[in-house]
Amino acid sequence: MTISVIIKTLNEEQRIAATIESALSALQGRQGEIIVADSGSSDRTVEIASQYPVIIAQIAPPALPSCGIGPQLGFQYSRYEYICIIDGDMLLDGSFLDTAVAFLADNPSIAGVTGHVEEMLVSNLEFARRTKRNAPENRTGPVDRMNGGGLYRRSAIEEVGYLSDRNLHGYEEFDLGIRLRSAGWGLYRLDRRFVQHFGHTVNSYRLLVRRWKSKYLYGIGELLRASVGKPYFLQVIRELPELKLWGLVYLWWLFSLLLIVFLPDKATAIAAICAVLVGVILLVSAKKRSLSMGLYTVVAWFFHAAALPIGLLRRRRRPAEPIESRIFGKPA
Repeated sequence: MTISVIIKTLNEEQRIAATIESALSALQGRQGEIIVADSGSSDRTVEIASQYPVIIAQIAPPALPSCGIGPQLGFQYSRYEYICIIDGDMLLDGSFLDTAVAFLADNPSIAGVTGHVEEMLVSNLEFARRTKRNAPENRTGPVDRMNGGGLYRRSAIEEVGYLSDRNLHGYEEFDLGIRLRSAGWGLYRLDRRFVQHFGHTVNSYRLLVRRWKSKYLYGIGELLRASVGKPYFLQVIRELPELKLWGLVYLWWLFSLLLIVFLPDKATAIAAICAVLVGVILLVSAKKRSLSMGLYTVVAWFFHAAALPIGLLRRRRRPAEPIESRIFGKPA
């Protein structure tokens, strides 16, 4: 069993030591390596990681941080048969690798296997979103993506050209999943823990603003741009129901604009727009049984809908080209 554990980091000084130690423990007695793939941390992440027997690869200009660049950077320097992807604020379950490798050995058509991501710290509204019954993070059995990471076969990744699209600020797991599935591979989630995740504890509205500033919300538009001309483009449209929702938001905005333009009485137009807004918030609140959750949901719709065209129009670099980077450490 030969495994490359890739740890994605960006300013993870508080958790990176525990994450590395969990990976070292999981690899004990096995041939493997740990690669800390850093997207340009400005804190002590690299300094702390350098105290351990790991490879540290950090992006260098003109490379820019994104959700997709970290996994691909780690893959660029990895050597082994299996690739395990985790974040720098996760603890890898000590027995997961044995179970995952055995599953892949028994199922040669499966490209990747994962388990449950146990959330340890998360805001209340984000927790409500992630714990929905049908959320991708909760499904077991065959899945369309491996949100949160997991164990992949190198041979499957090499067949589809690259691990992760450096241009994507979100949806990178879905992009990898659909490329693998379109090549005939499957993905699977076991009904067991993969990692513990110590995520965000900030207010959900601040998290939404942070995701806008970090370009995370651009991800779905960038994914659509990456899929144009590919044989799975229509499949992307079918498998992302949020696209239909953003389409309805655009129609809502267009209706509001038409009211402003064509109604002679602008006060009446604004009143109608406000009435529709309040009505939608109340309907969503009733469905979610929470006024605060209803308000947050509508605000999030607006953020995501505004971000999609920006991501769609962003320039792309070839995903498989080498990422500009430097090496800070070597394994013992």
